[in-house]
Amino acid sequence: MSDDGTPVTTSKSGGSGEIGEGTDQPGYLAAVTDLLGALAYGELRAFSQLARDADLAPTLRHRSALATLAAHELKNYAVLTERLQSLGVEPETAMEPFVPAVDAFHERTSASDWLEGLVKAYVGEGIAQDFYREISRYVDDDTRSLVVSVLEDTGQADFAVSVVREAIAADPRLAGRLALWGRRLVGEAITQAQRVGVERDALASILVGAPGRAGADLAELGRMFVRLTDEHSRRMERLGLSA
Repeated sequence: MSDDGTPVTTSKSGGSGEIGEGTDQPGYLAAVTDLLGALAYGELRAFSQLARDADLAPTLRHRSALATLAAHELKNYAVLTERLQSLGVEPETAMEPFVPAVDAFHERTSASDWLEGLVKAYVGEGIAQDFYREISRYVDDDTRSLVVSVLEDTGQADFAVSVVREAIAADPRLAGRLALWGRRLVGEAITQAQRVGVERDALASILVGAPGRAGADLAELGRMFVRLTDEHSRRMERLGLSA
């Protein structure tokens, strides 16, 4: 256990097909498969959404930027599916259980314009990514390193923040509508995270633990959702919106 309460595991090697030493309890591979499958489908949907949003972009510069971000999501998807295959798992099989929850989130949060799409990409997807980062605290080193690298920000945040702030500066009336949209997104995103975590026993076992494998207690789970909400507030503040 590290100083911050994060379980410490020791990986067998740096190989992408390994999952960690001490994690060979029954069900652990299924749990990692769920985590990577959920992430992979999230990346695939994010790619599709950004590609569609690019068509709504008002300028060629904005369209090009969104296309670049979409390509990054597709690259992450390829990395995750490669890891699943190295574990002997078909990517489509791993992703399939998460299609209903992720698709439902996107259907309930369909953006009406370009700016709402940007806020969704930054705020809505950000909450989902924070949730998976939290889960990754309880997996082996190799898996955690992969998750963290896939979720690393490569300029998406700065692009969304700069565009939204420029739009609000040009038309301050946008701030109220986009703030309401951001509040709706946080509710929907947390509902999605809870649904994903509860509906899959294997994935839930990463958080709550299993025999021989530590997890979070109820108090820590409560603090986790507080951290998710706090991060949402910080993102909204960066956008110049009230949470």
